[in-house]
Amino acid sequence: MTGVPILQLRSLTKTFGSLAAVDKIDLDFDEGEFFTIVGPSGSGKTTLLRMLTGMETPTSGEILLRGKRINDLPANKRPTCMVFQSLALFPHRSVGQNIEFSLKMKGVDPATRKARALELMSQLRLPESYYSKNVTKCSGGERQRVALARALAYEPDILFFDEPLSAIDYKLRKTLEKELKDIHRETGKTFIYITHSLEEAMVMSDRIGVMRGGKLIQVGSPQEIYSAPHTKFVSEFIGDVNIIGVTADGTAQVKAKEFGASLKTPAVPEGFGAGYLVVRPESLRFLSKADEAQNCLEGRLYNEYVLGSRVQYQVRVGDHVFIVEKLRQQAFGGHRDDKVLIGWDADDSILVTD
Repeated sequence: MTGVPILQLRSLTKTFGSLAAVDKIDLDFDEGEFFTIVGPSGSGKTTLLRMLTGMETPTSGEILLRGKRINDLPANKRPTCMVFQSLALFPHRSVGQNIEFSLKMKGVDPATRKARALELMSQLRLPESYYSKNVTKCSGGERQRVALARALAYEPDILFFDEPLSAIDYKLRKTLEKELKDIHRETGKTFIYITHSLEEAMVMSDRIGVMRGGKLIQVGSPQEIYSAPHTKFVSEFIGDVNIIGVTADGTAQVKAKEFGASLKTPAVPEGFGAGYLVVRPESLRFLSKADEAQNCLEGRLYNEYVLGSRVQYQVRVGDHVFIVEKLRQQAFGGHRDDKVLIGWDADDSILVTD
């Protein structure tokens, strides 16, 4: 990554009647980075992508590509390419013909087209024998690679991805996530990726932008988004989490609304009245005595779930259910309905608003 913005958004807005589908977004995309935009359905991420690719015209604001305003530049005039969720491959054509399509439109001679197609097939681990294979005879994962090879053949400055892995089974999706990250590193291209899956974003991205209600509510590295969410929404959107409704109690602590305990936090902001304390499951631990953690609660072990290399435990404190997560080799040896102590230190929690 060079750190030079290749694409800049300035107060970018798209309205449909009274609805602001995208609402005054300011964002810089660095040259060569893998940037993922995540959000639930209706958050505005697809509308944003359509403006970036030239399929929608912004209502207001600017899109700058290498400093040049491109709001009104048609999609086919932009040095960008899209990999659609549907892939949009030509079903009546071979793998090679699909990959070569943009080169043929540019008037590149057949021998050069074929050489470039075979080069991309090798890079994307498609056998050379597939060159003449009808694309409909390829597996789902192979078709994904063909679509990506076709996009790379266009030699775009930016590749956009519209949830390309959403219709693929879990095992193949995990493989393709890693492959996409490898391909990004090998090509050095700028990837801008849209998904509703935070898991995908965490695996592949250099940076993540979280959208809600047309607004970009947080941007950061995967580690920053996971460890320091700005809001309850962001914390819930990324992985399992323990969320405790709290109020200020006039000291450096907060009080849990649901079960009344006073809890130590890293810092209570001036003017804080009410909000949420966020504790990730891996930050909670089982205690043998109360003074082993700055915050300690007594509850009952309700259930446990083995998740491959990890084990998750449910602990009920009154009506509140906490999730405690441990590596399998560190598994807790208790039994269901046992009384247990769980705890965490102040610095292992985050105080957020909604």
